[in-house]
Amino acid sequence: MALLDDMADEIAQLALEDEARTGSETIVKEVGEILGSSSQTLQEAYLTAIRVRRAEKRARDLLASRARG
Repeated sequence: MALLDDMADEIAQLALEDEARTGSETIVKEVGEILGSSSQTLQEAYLTAIRVRRAEKRARDLLASRARG
């Protein structure tokens, strides 16, 4: 469902931005728990979006590091 994935990704982006801004890693977990209390499906999509975005960042960081030499 596109709506579900879009919502989950948007929430994941906001949580990761908050995590980066504040340095607090608990926000990702807190948001996941809130979502899970109402919608396990949205929680799973959110956690997947978190994992995908973190993996993308690690890959981009590696490639940028290699490009710098």
